[in-house]
Amino acid sequence: MLSYPPNSLVLYKTHPARVLRAGDKLEIALPSGKTQKIRPKDAMLLHPGPLRSLSELTSQQGEEIDLIWELLDGETTTLPDLAELIYGDFTPATAWAVWQLLSDGLYFSGAPDAIQAKPADEVAREQAARQAKNAKRQAWASFLERLDAGKISPQDYHYLKEVEQLALGQSQKSRVLRYLKRGETPENAHALLLKLNYWDYRQNPYPARLGLTVSPPQADLSPLPAADRADLTHLPAFAIDDAGSADPDDALSLEGNRLWVHVADVAALVPPNSAADNEARTRGVNLYLPEGTVPMLPAAATEALALGLAEKSPALSFGLDLDEAGQVVNLEITPSWIKVQRLSYAEVETRLAEQPFSRLHQLAIQNQTRRRRDASVEIDLPEVKVRVVEGQVKITPIPPLRSRNLVKEAMLLCGEAVARYARSKDIPLPYSTQPPPGNYEIYEGLAGMFAMRRAMQRSQLSTIPGPHAGLGLEHYVQITSPLRRYLDLTAHQQIRNHLEGNALLSVQEIIERIGAIEALGNLRQAERLSNKHWTLVYLLQNPNWEGEGVLVEKQGKRAIVLIPALDLEIRPRLPGNLALNSYIHLRHPKVNLAALDVHFAVDI
Repeated sequence: MLSYPPNSLVLYKTHPARVLRAGDKLEIALPSGKTQKIRPKDAMLLHPGPLRSLSELTSQQGEEIDLIWELLDGETTTLPDLAELIYGDFTPATAWAVWQLLSDGLYFSGAPDAIQAKPADEVAREQAARQAKNAKRQAWASFLERLDAGKISPQDYHYLKEVEQLALGQSQKSRVLRYLKRGETPENAHALLLKLNYWDYRQNPYPARLGLTVSPPQADLSPLPAADRADLTHLPAFAIDDAGSADPDDALSLEGNRLWVHVADVAALVPPNSAADNEARTRGVNLYLPEGTVPMLPAAATEALALGLAEKSPALSFGLDLDEAGQVVNLEITPSWIKVQRLSYAEVETRLAEQPFSRLHQLAIQNQTRRRRDASVEIDLPEVKVRVVEGQVKITPIPPLRSRNLVKEAMLLCGEAVARYARSKDIPLPYSTQPPPGNYEIYEGLAGMFAMRRAMQRSQLSTIPGPHAGLGLEHYVQITSPLRRYLDLTAHQQIRNHLEGNALLSVQEIIERIGAIEALGNLRQAERLSNKHWTLVYLLQNPNWEGEGVLVEKQGKRAIVLIPALDLEIRPRLPGNLALNSYIHLRHPKVNLAALDVHFAVDI
């Protein structure tokens, strides 16, 4: 059994200790001044002593370590001999100094009774690694000094990559934020990047933070296959959309009592389970952001299929035969060629007295009246279009034009007719349904519309047709935007399969497609947060903005105020006696962009 004399030097858990008493247990004194009893096997004898105090273990001056290492040149020695070589004596202090060299591991390895001088190549590699680590440590310390001063430089940008990843939702940790004692949240990361001017206010983090793909689709498309198509080029067809729209996918024609709704024939080019179809399924819809659109289909699909981009456009045309009341009594569906004239809503608004727009407007009024009789819900709240043009934010009100209603009602007629047709033919489709709204207080003005919107339940997608309470329709399927919405494309694929006598997608396959799209619920959230981000940037770019807000809801000491010109909701503190629909003058916006928050000075 190894002897541990009193006042000998031992190693205990990487620390030096002095033996006070030996027996079944060793009683040792620790550097902290405390004593402890331990098992003998838990200690390692470094020097037999005498060591009267651990304070005697002072730093030692000896020969150059690297010279002694070179002298040994791979030989094996012992701790006492190495102490003699380096320090000229074997004492508790020199024994401890040699042990520290051994623990350091640069020049020597092994145990006290068999110490080896490490090979030169190993020492060189370790020295290089230590120098690199030390340089890295010094660089980090220098960065922290500049960070504390709020004056970083381009050489510091790589340290901020982790902060950027957190701000974009690609990481959950940041040692920079930990050093600053700030919560490791995307909002705090965003705020820091803005403060350091690493990001400017034009950086929109929300699509990436929500895990959305913002790069364009990459799937290849084959040329449009040859097929028999009805020649409807003799019919004037009008694609009516917002000015500047780049992907028109529906158009209208009138032929006597028949309303033609022509829709881009996307399924002819994107069949089920093709590469483009699979990629579109992962995206769900076109992602419309103020800074630009991220399409769900490759650009080649728009070039080949969008209506009115070429002299003749391929379409899937829905012929709706209407009775005198404007209701659909027959539906014909046919692939077609059409000639399309593109018009904006504003242009059509000035031509509502002309044909065919006058008749289309009349049909829209008839259908809207019918839906109102069936308890449709119509919410008239302000809408704006937020765009970023060369770094400047433009916010434009969307007026409630009759021409918009004209197009909307035609699309609803078509979706309702296709739903009935599919049900009669037992064609599985992704039907859109919606339960009736919950109970809500009925108010006048914007407050009433706001309360109604809050009461609306979310629409649902199902292979089982059912009522859509919001639209006042017994059955409905979205069918008119296959370039923009994946489930519209799915419906087109199914209709085409039916027309061509091909096997239909099964109910289970439709359910799987619905599930894939519902799993992308953050798409609309990304658009909403992006719109709010750029609206706040607009206020940063226009710090003297003033405008009116409308009190639409009371929440105790807080209230919800809608700013129609910005389509923005804020929650200021207002007097409790203020009536709903009261106008409030707002000025001096104070924007916290990272928190997506803004406060105004309020004049009542």
